[in-house]
Order: sequence, then C-alpha cells, then structure tokens
Amino acid sequence: MSEHNYNYHDDNFSLDKAEGYTLLIQIEKAAFTYAIADENKLVAWAENHPLDELTDPQELLDLLSAKYKQVVVGLPSGGFTLLPKSMFNLDHITDLARYLDVKTGQKVLAQDLDAENVIIYKTQEDVLAAAEEFGLRNAVFSLQGWVNAIAKNTPGDSDLYLDINVNNVDILNFKAGKLRFYNTFEFNGDDELAYFAAFVSDELALPPSLINIYLSGDINADDKSISRLAEFFAQVQVNTLTVLQLPEEIVAHRILSIAALSLCVSSEAV
Repeated sequence: MSEHNYNYHDDNFSLDKAEGYTLLIQIEKAAFTYAIADENKLVAWAENHPLDELTDPQELLDLLSAKYKQVVVGLPSGGFTLLPKSMFNLDHITDLARYLDVKTGQKVLAQDLDAENVIIYKTQEDVLAAAEEFGLRNAVFSLQGWVNAIAKNTPGDSDLYLDINVNNVDILNFKAGKLRFYNTFEFNGDDELAYFAAFVSDELALPPSLINIYLSGDINADDKSISRLAEFFAQVQVNTLTVLQLPEEIVAHRILSIAALSLCVSSEAV
C-alpha cells in the first residue's frame, strides 16, 4: 500500500461552471476525498482532507459551498448486512440493527444497494453530521457505485473484485450477473490480504486456480500484494474499468470507487 495525497484540477475547471458539475464526496472515518465531474469527465480530484473541513470548511470553503447540479456523498460503514428487497420491511429495522452491534454514537441506515438487495449498515453520527451539510437525500453507501459499476460490466462467475482502502478490503463476486458475495475485511499486510481472498474463494467453492482477481483503490500495479496474490490465483491485475473520462496522469483503478458514485441517484437515509 502507499501513502499518498493526490490532487488534480483540469485546466478548464472553474467554480463559475459549478451548476453544470456533479460533486462526489467519499467519507472515511476521519477524512474525505472529493471528485468533480463535468458530465462524464473528471475535472477535479483531491484526497485525504480532514473531516471537519466538511462541517467548517476553511481551505475548501468556495469549492464546498458552490451550487452544483448534483451532489452524491458516500458514507462509510462500520458494519453491514444485506437483505433481498422482497424480505426487507422498514418496520423491522430495529430488529435488524441488533445484528450490527450498534454502539453509542452510531446510527443505522438502510438503502438500496442494487436492483435486488437492500444494505443495512451503521455509521458514525459525526460522519452523518458532515453529510447533512449536503442533505442526507444525497447520501449513499460508500461502495454502492462500485458494486453497480462492476455489475454493469459483465462480471464473470470466477471473478473476485477487491477494492482496497488503507487496511480494509471490500470483496465482491457475482454469479450469472447477480450479486453472490459481498463483504469487508480488515487486514494487515500482504499475507492477510491473500488469506481473505483465499477465504472468500473457499466460501464460494471456487478453486483459486480458476479465479481472476481485479484490484482497485489504494494499490499500485507493482505492489508486492499483487505478486503475493498471484502465487495463489489464476490471474491478478488492477481493474481498468472506467466510469468517468480521465486524464492520462490518473489511473482508473485509483479513482474507481469515488468515480462510480456518479452512477448513484439520490437516496433518502432511514
């Protein structure tokens, strides 16, 4: 993994054009990343701003207070569960929340993850307070766009998709084009990352020798974690899927999860 703080602004980017832009914000526990799209083109991207910059902006005051065509805020999860839409009943949300071990200072949200599944997840109240600056109707589960972007691109039954954020990895698998497996794991080092990928392949009864792994997020094409995974799986590579038109200096897998928030429609939090 790498330590980085990327910052990109297109030469033609201007807040005077904000009413035609879409602002994408992806919140983590103590920081956030933003991206701005002009139709389907990325015009700005910056990582690792402190969370309090959302509620009391100083450096980003002009950018965050501009009037945008659309805003999408991705909320982090401290734990989640999935239910088919046919089984979800809002009246039972309190019962479902018990499975998430909700603590003081956390709140439970429920939203559509895709066309067939509802995600019930918990997040910190201070994160919600930051998101409220942009309206909770604009807030979605942080990786919702990533899940849907992959679903739209004909995922194979033996493909595992990994999105890495520091020491957390989200792992995704589809069968016959429908979501089959999705979970998040906290890992420490290349061996644990390989272990969790192997654990998922075992859960799915898929031989590692037949599995293709596609990586996005906080990873470089020459990271040791890729060569470590390649010792066990048929193919390991960075995910080249693009959701927005990108400049040459930005690789698609780095920005995939936040760029994919542009696919999300506004959703009310429960």
